Amino acid sequence: MRVLLVGAGGVGTAITRIAARRPFFEAMVVADYDRDRATAAVDGDPRFSAERVDAGDGEAVAALLAGHRCDVLLNATDPRFVMPLFQAARTAGATYVDMAMSLSHPHPERPYEECGVKLGDAQFARAAEWERDGALALVGMGVEPGLSDVFARYAADELFDEIEEIGIRDGANLTVEGLGFAPSFSIWTTIEECLNPPVVYEADRGWFTTEPFSEPEVFEFPEGIGPVECVNVEHEEVLLVPRWVDAGRVTFKYGLGQEFVDTLKTLHRLELDRTAPVTVPSVHGPVPVSPRDVVAACLPDPATLGGRMRGKTCAGTWVRGTKDGAPREVYLYHVVDNQWSMAEYGSQAVVWQTAVNPVVALELLAAGVWSGAGVLGPEAFPARPFLDLLTAYGSPWGMREQ
Repeated sequence: MRVLLVGAGGVGTAITRIAARRPFFEAMVVADYDRDRATAAVDGDPRFSAERVDAGDGEAVAALLAGHRCDVLLNATDPRFVMPLFQAARTAGATYVDMAMSLSHPHPERPYEECGVKLGDAQFARAAEWERDGALALVGMGVEPGLSDVFARYAADELFDEIEEIGIRDGANLTVEGLGFAPSFSIWTTIEECLNPPVVYEADRGWFTTEPFSEPEVFEFPEGIGPVECVNVEHEEVLLVPRWVDAGRVTFKYGLGQEFVDTLKTLHRLELDRTAPVTVPSVHGPVPVSPRDVVAACLPDPATLGGRMRGKTCAGTWVRGTKDGAPREVYLYHVVDNQWSMAEYGSQAVVWQTAVNPVVALELLAAGVWSGAGVLGPEAFPARPFLDLLTAYGSPWGMREQ
């Protein structure tokens, strides 16, 4: 397997550190708009090399795939670049893997009741073309979405006869010393998913939306994290799980904390969450800038926070239904301790947890354990081989009977 990894930020760098310990690939080309950043992500392993590329330039990416004879494109950029990279992979005849999906757009008249353009719609619109050509796009293959979807498939295959509800629940007790507000993941992506209308799925209604931060609940997270208030957030699992797993209801709730929610609401009130440029005066004359990009530039890079971060992060899938005629409720989860991930890989917990899952998926694809054609989510593949290999990577998952 020859891989083009586009994006050498925190997650991309963690991917190289994890992959370097595995023998399944022949070469990995790390490409970023900042060549120095790509070079810094490359280990001494001769299988790695660095290139510069603009992720928004599909022709340049396709040329890079062809030039290095890469058969897989792994997208580790933010969701703005999903579609040009998705198309570049198709142009070059490469398998495509991402950790998020094409962006949504709220319903113009009823944003908190009806879906407009949903996450992934632009990619699923091309599914027939990919399937016809025998090509694979594995979408949403991070931790959330990704491992959380694998958990949903595992629950359907091995733990339940009938599933009433699947709820992705994400929480942490992470703190960053000396910083009052320091998101542990891309603030650009966090704003996008937290301020868009959350999507909920119900079997008798389909997909619909609610107000941001709706339906708060306190969820007890394992391994010492404890109770965290979680709220509805727009996320890919709600759009992916029902396509392959039968469930009466699917939700995604994120443990943000009141201070974080209040900060996001303030950014929204001030229109600092906007992506459309505004004109700002400068010594060189008027300059168009995106307010959201300014917010991101003012905050510390999440990849640099590991040394000041303490605590654990938990990604998981809560499932309620019946087995052998009796009610059952479980929480399938994956916890990463920041102290461990920093000591073992030099990557903070949240980016490491995101990065490990696409590497596991690549290894399964390289071995032919996972295979398929079309635009497919993690639920479309058998779950047990993934969970076994994740454990073999030294990062086991857990299950709690509720």
